[in-house]
Amino acid sequence: MNAPARPKPLPWDELKSRLDENQPFNMMRNTPYYRDAVYEQFSSGEYARRYAAIRTMMRTHQLDCVIVPGGPSHWSFGGGMLWLTGHWEWHALACYVVVPLEGEPTLIYSMGGTHAEAVRRITSAALSDVRGSRGGRYADVMVERIRELKLERGRIGLLEIDPRHNDYMPVNQYNALRAGLPDAELVFTTGWMHELLSIHSGEELDCIRRAGKLCEDAMNALVARAAPGVTEYQLRAAAGAAILEGGGDIDFLIIGTTPMANPAQVFGNPRPSGRVLQKGDIINMELAAGYRGYTAQIGSPICIGPPTDRVRRFWDEIALPGFEKMAAEIKPGNPLEAIREAGRFFRQNGVQSRPIHAHGIDLITDGPHVFCEHVHAEPFEQVFRPGMVFMAEPNPITADGQFGIFVGHTFIVTATGNECVDDFPWELVVAG
Repeated sequence: MNAPARPKPLPWDELKSRLDENQPFNMMRNTPYYRDAVYEQFSSGEYARRYAAIRTMMRTHQLDCVIVPGGPSHWSFGGGMLWLTGHWEWHALACYVVVPLEGEPTLIYSMGGTHAEAVRRITSAALSDVRGSRGGRYADVMVERIRELKLERGRIGLLEIDPRHNDYMPVNQYNALRAGLPDAELVFTTGWMHELLSIHSGEELDCIRRAGKLCEDAMNALVARAAPGVTEYQLRAAAGAAILEGGGDIDFLIIGTTPMANPAQVFGNPRPSGRVLQKGDIINMELAAGYRGYTAQIGSPICIGPPTDRVRRFWDEIALPGFEKMAAEIKPGNPLEAIREAGRFFRQNGVQSRPIHAHGIDLITDGPHVFCEHVHAEPFEQVFRPGMVFMAEPNPITADGQFGIFVGHTFIVTATGNECVDDFPWELVVAG
C-alpha cells in the first residue's frame, strides 16, 4: 500500500495564525495550550510495570503487536486503553492503543485539535505519541502506525473493548484493518486485561481508596439531601455532585425509594425517577464512583423518618448479619466458595435474595462472581490474594418478594485480612 504521505503538523509560529483552517487545527501538537493544567498521574515506573506485563503476555502468545481498546461503557470504564494511558474516553465507542513488542506505543484518540492537545497533557507520563482518529478512521491510523513499525506481516493481537459482553472493535474498523494489512495475522485475545488487573499495585490501590472516599462522600450527600418533597433524581444529583466535587467520575448511581409500610422494591432503581419522597419511605441504592478509572461501590439503606418495626428487624436480624458473615470471609487464602456458603444464611432464615452475593473489581465490576448457586472465577482468582479488590453486596429479599435491602462495601484484600475503603457506618441510617 503506497498511500500518499500525510501532511505534518505545522510549527507553532506558523499554526497560530491559521487556526481557522481545518487540517492545520486538527493536526496541531506542541502548542502552549493547557500548559498550566494539573493532572495527577501514575509514576513512570508504574507505567513501565504495566507495559512490561502486557508485553510478557504478548511474548507468551507470540504476538508482535496488540491493539488495546477502551471506551466509556460501564463494563469497561476505559479498559486496557485507560490502563495503558490514563485517558478515559467519552466521545466514542472506543479509543485504541497500538502496543508493539518493541518500540513506542501510540494512542489513537477520537478527536484532534485542542481536544487532542489536552489528552497529550494528561497521558504524558504514559506515552508521547497521541494521534487523532481523523474523523473516526481509527483503523487507517492503526495501519499507518503498524507499517511505520514494519509489522505489517506480523501477528497482531486484538483485545476486547468490553470483555464482559465479549465485544471487540466494530466491524468497519476490523474490515479497514484487514484490508490495510492483508499480510498480517489478526488474533482475537481473551480476558487479558482482567488477568493483568486482578492484583493491583500500590498506586492502583491508592486510587481505589480515593474512590472509596468518594463513595462515602456521595452517601453523606444523599443523607443530607434526603427529605420529604425531594425527588429520586435530586438524590442522584446530590450524590453525583459530591463525586465530581472530589475530583472523581460517576460510574453509576442506582437509587430508588418505596414506602416502608407498603413496599414494592427489592433493589434500587437503575433509572432514578421523579417520584417524590415522603415520610415513611426507605431509600435503596448502589453507587459506584471512579477515580482515575478505578472504582469502588457502596450501598446502605436510608429511612425517611423512623424505620418501621419490620424494617428494623429485617436490618438487625437479616441484612446486616448476612453482610457481616460475607465480609468476614474476605481474607487471603480463603476460597471464594466461602462467600457462597455464607450466603446460605438468608434461606436458612426464611428469606431469599438477589442471585448475586459478591463480585470482584479490577477497574470496574468484574470477576470473580459469587452467586447463590455457584461461583464463577478464573483459575487465578479462585482464592483471595492480597491486592484483590472485592465487593460484598448481599441483597436479602422477604419471602413474599415485596421488600429487599441492598447493603455493600468495597474491600481490599490485605496480607492479614481485608480493608474496607470507606468509613460510612454499617447501620440503618435515618434522615429527613
